[in-house]
Amino acid sequence: MAVLRISHFAPTTIVYFLLLSSSYPIFALNITSLLSTYPDLSDFANLLTATAVDGDLIHRSSLTLLAVPNSFLRASDLAHRSSTSSLADVIRYHVLLQYLSWPDIRQIPAAGKLITTLYQTTGRATNDFGSVNITRNPANGIVSVHSPASYSPSNATILSLIKTLPYNVSIFTVNSLLVPNGFDLMASESRPPLGLNITRTLIDGHNFNVAASMLMASGVVEEFEADEAGAGITMFVPTDDAFADLPTTERLQSLPADKKAVVLKFHVLHSYYTLGSLESIVNPVQPTLATEEMGAESFTLNISRVNGSVAIDSGIVQASVTQTVFDQNPVAIFGVSKVLLPREIFGNNPIATTRPTPSNGATGTAQPPDISLSPENSPGSYTPPSRMSSPPGVREELRSEAQINRGQRFVLACALCCIGLYVVV
Repeated sequence: MAVLRISHFAPTTIVYFLLLSSSYPIFALNITSLLSTYPDLSDFANLLTATAVDGDLIHRSSLTLLAVPNSFLRASDLAHRSSTSSLADVIRYHVLLQYLSWPDIRQIPAAGKLITTLYQTTGRATNDFGSVNITRNPANGIVSVHSPASYSPSNATILSLIKTLPYNVSIFTVNSLLVPNGFDLMASESRPPLGLNITRTLIDGHNFNVAASMLMASGVVEEFEADEAGAGITMFVPTDDAFADLPTTERLQSLPADKKAVVLKFHVLHSYYTLGSLESIVNPVQPTLATEEMGAESFTLNISRVNGSVAIDSGIVQASVTQTVFDQNPVAIFGVSKVLLPREIFGNNPIATTRPTPSNGATGTAQPPDISLSPENSPGSYTPPSRMSSPPGVREELRSEAQINRGQRFVLACALCCIGLYVVV
């Protein structure tokens, strides 16, 4: 009787081939390539390249681009009478550091939603004027984008969603070039070296006065600024509301000076991470500056992505990143919703907040962010030209992503079958 013999090398080789073929590619955003299929956005794509802003976006994710069509861009002389560096910051003002889908846009309240832009992260914006305020008129559904400054003359209307890579990138068209409030279009192209004043940056952010005061009083801010060299730093700074939410039983302010300094260092990673890097971080357990002082495997933070947002777990407190305060290599500063209390000082029991949560009215630990709705490619009340509202390949891309996921499951099943066959034979 014939006996089926299979070389023991064959299943192993097949498994390696299948696993390698199913690996995920590293995410690298080529924004100009995404815009290349839209002739009406060619001028804006050229500005992204000429100002080198496209290079700033290569390794970013979770962003929204507000692109200006040629007809609107050519009607403005801003692109022609500005210095290159000034124009670069204007273009950065059109990059929102948050992924927005059409459902997200439709849920924006009439009072508006403040969103950080790439320009805000340079540290050159005054106060929070590097952010944009997005509002939606409930009567007609028109969505407007403008400066958070009162009576700002610069504003634009969102026309349509033309491109989306779910939960990573969305591209909307707007009917005007946006200029930050108080921005000097003819500013010199020379920029001073970073040498970031961290406390000044936090004070300018308005909602970080408690953290700024603690940093100055403890003296650790000089150490943080010295660590800007080399691998850089990433700071998670609690908002003033986060300090106000601390229960009275957790007396952070009454800690000895040395322990208070350790808590502050517990909020800092000794490496520079963008928001996109944090969302896709490979090793979720990250040492802090407190780890370096107190010993390995202590005072670590667990960083993960929860429902589309960056979550930071200290072991007894879970916080979420609420905003980007500053982001320019080698320093990133993010606002967080909770004070990160290390279990090595405050014990292992979860810490309850002093304010009731809206959902159940009871106190509890930090709740994970709401799940974002799936992006839709349907325009609002405005109906743009057909080549803008129905771009080629958008629906096919969404279908292809689902097919890739099914394909990877099939590949894994094949690999398991090969292993099983090898064991049987």
